[in-house]
Order: sequence, then C-alpha cells, then structure tokens
Amino acid sequence: MPDSKAPAPGGHRFDPTVLREYDIRGIVGATLRAADARALGRAFGTLVRRDGGRKVCVGRDGRLSSPELEAALVEGLVACGLAVKRIGRGPTPMLYFANYELGADAGIMVTGSHNPPNYNGFKMTLGKRSLYGADIRRLGEIAAAGDFEDDPATGRAEECCVFDAYVNRLLEAVHEGGRALGVAWDAGNGAAGEAMVALTARLPGRHILLNETIDGTFPAHHPDPTVPENLEQLRACVLKNGCDVGIAFDGDGDRIGVIDETGGILWGDQLMLVFAREILARRPGATMIADVKASQVLFDEIARAGGKPVMWKTGHSLIKAKMAETGAVLAGEMSGHIFFADGYYGFDDALYAAVRLIDHLAHGGESLAAFRATLPVAVNTPEIRFPCAEARKAPVIEEVRARLRAARADVVDTDGVRVRNEDGWWLLRASNTQDVLVARCEAADAAGLARLVATLIAQLGASGIEIPDDLDTLTTTP
Repeated sequence: MPDSKAPAPGGHRFDPTVLREYDIRGIVGATLRAADARALGRAFGTLVRRDGGRKVCVGRDGRLSSPELEAALVEGLVACGLAVKRIGRGPTPMLYFANYELGADAGIMVTGSHNPPNYNGFKMTLGKRSLYGADIRRLGEIAAAGDFEDDPATGRAEECCVFDAYVNRLLEAVHEGGRALGVAWDAGNGAAGEAMVALTARLPGRHILLNETIDGTFPAHHPDPTVPENLEQLRACVLKNGCDVGIAFDGDGDRIGVIDETGGILWGDQLMLVFAREILARRPGATMIADVKASQVLFDEIARAGGKPVMWKTGHSLIKAKMAETGAVLAGEMSGHIFFADGYYGFDDALYAAVRLIDHLAHGGESLAAFRATLPVAVNTPEIRFPCAEARKAPVIEEVRARLRAARADVVDTDGVRVRNEDGWWLLRASNTQDVLVARCEAADAAGLARLVATLIAQLGASGIEIPDDLDTLTTTP
C-alpha cells in the first residue's frame, strides 16, 4: 500500500515500493512517473552537493520510457546547481566507465535492468561506490521533506559521448595472437546492443550477432540470461554454427550468460572459476569474493588454486563494497554479475567479462565443456522462491537460525543461513527486492539433495511457510 502521509510543502513522496535495497525501480505510469524522476534528481543532486560534488554523469538504457525519465532526472539535477554530463543510451557499465573517464563525482543510470518492459528505475553511484540501503532511504527522506539544494543559475547539462572511448577500453583486454574463435552473441535487444556491434567489428574471429537492435519491448525474449529458456535462441545458434562459445547479456549489460560449445549453460559461479584459475596463475594468494548462493565447488576450487575465497552477501552493491574493503581482484554472483579489479575498475561489466573470456579461450584456455568436466560432480536446485510477507521475512530467518543453533548445526549466517552437513549445503535468505524467501540446495548426488530439500522443508514448515506443490521437481540440476 502506498504511504498516505503527505510530503512537506515543496516535497515529493515516492511510492514506497520503488525504494529498493540496491536501486529505485517501479512500474512506469503506476508507481514511477516523470515527476518521480525529477524529484529523484533533486534529492540525489542534493546528496551530491552536500558530499562536495559538482559533476554528475547520467545515462539511460533502451526502454521506451527512459528518454522521458532521463530528461526529468536531468532537470532535477540541474536545479541543484550541478554540471550534468549526459552520455546518452548504452549499458550501465558505460555509465560507470564515464564516471572514471570524465572525473565525475557521481553517476545515475536510468534503467529497468532485466525487468519486464513496463518497469524502469535508477542505479546510482556516489564517488566510486554504489548507493544502496540507507542511502536510498535517505533520498526518500530528502524528497519528502523538500530539503533540496537550490541553485539553478549555476546548473547546466551537456551531451558528452564516451561510447568510442568505452569500446576502446574494452578492447584493451584483447591480446595479439591466439586462435580465431567462433562466437555467438545475444544482446536480447537490450542496452548493450550497439556496444556489442562496435566491439565485435574489431575483435578477431567469427562473430554471429543476435538481437543486437536496441528495442525496449524486447521482442525476441526477456533479457535475463539466468533463465534457461532465454538462452535457447543462443544455444541453437551455437550448435548450428559450430561456435566455441555463446554469450548473452541482460537488459542493461551488467550481467552475462554463457553457453559452451556443446550447448550447455555455464552458470555464474562456474564462469567465475574460469577467471579465478586464470588470475591465480598470475596472482597467487589473491582474494576473491562470491555470494552465498554460489556452489561450494567454487570456494573449494579457489582455495585449491591458491586463492583466498570469501563468501559474502548477495547484491551487486554489497559485493562492490566488500571488494573495496578486502582488496579482492575478482568477485561474482550466481546472477551473472562479474567484477574485475584485475586490469579493470572493479565494477560489473558483462561486455568486459565477455572479452576476457574470449581472450582466455583464444590463448590456450581449455574449451568450456572440457573445463566443466574438470569440476567435482554436484547436483543442485535452482533458486527456489517461497512467498513470505515483508514483515515475516526477517523473523522467519531468525527462527530458523535459532533452531539450527540449538541443534549445533554448521551454519554460516553472512546472509540468511547457509547450512553444511555430510550431504552438502542448503541456503535460506530473505530477498532484498521481493516479498519472498530464497533457497538453494547442493549435494554430491540426488539422494543427498533430496535429504537437504527435506530438511529445508521441515524448517520452513516449523515457521508456518507454505510449501509449493511442485517443490519435488526442483531437486535436480537445472
């Protein structure tokens, strides 16, 4: 239910559903309008000014609503007296790159990421860090109070193209020589399409492009490469054309999906291990971070290769903050966010990850199917989502944690509870973006997985959470 409390005179109250943990996101025309974008510009601009900043980069994705929202956002920023650099349409990582390239104090991207076409939103950075959690709530408080910096006379906006510089920077990851690869690419009609075209035109090898035209209606398929059915077109292309690898992007180009030469999916934690082994051969002892949903195989194999694995909370903003704290050179999430601080800036850029992968394969890296064959056998569930009222999410996790402690279970409680036993592990955490609990289980064999799922069901049942009727269909590797 929207908050009915009226804002202060001159203030603006956002629909409370749009202020998320990692970004601002809503349904265009229902919970998110141009007036919200303008108010966000005022609130974010105020935060930037009070942090001592003067220059802000603004970008937008290819959604139909993005031009209108971007224009309103810029109005709000200019009213605060900021110098706004409008970099235009492109992937979210291009906005992060622009912050470095132009020496900006902050950045804000108009993007609905991988959500349906009627959604849109904003991802923000202050300095080189992402805004999330309390910072986003603070934006809502500033807007509601109308507590804005007001200096329109000194504010200004100008177009500033960084597209060519961004593509050139991506190409720095390419080394001369190596074998020519066949690569299939699928931009999903998302914001990475134009950069993908420009990039592949200058890469060695044979490149087949799918859905490269930016189209905010996403006519081919939904732009979320973590969902297997969204990779079917790419998979068919890889097999038909005998490609070495297939690469897919989400709607704003910060998450990657990968298909190997046999048509198999390489999941986010498996892809991270490809990069981890390559980096550790050059940088033994390096710290590497993965989220709590990642396979235990990843953490064990990083350690086996001489690295220092760190398990951390899910969420791209949280991962980036942990990288800065630990000095990690690589991080990743099951969702396909891959962060390189080895030769790059430390932010999640799927186009950069793609170039690194291709370069690795071209210079003697084993094929992806051969790589998968080196991994210990594991069977697991995909993410399982259990509906749970917002007010019950945290209490349920605490109830489960208390019962596990009483049973002296082996628990990591970095983000929810991740429980290890002789069969493998299971995870239960509260989603930061939806009214659901998220679970995942992994074991060495199907029998062990069934036991882990049964334990999970028992714990949820003890806290009164309804179990889906089709849960038994999720006890196999997706």
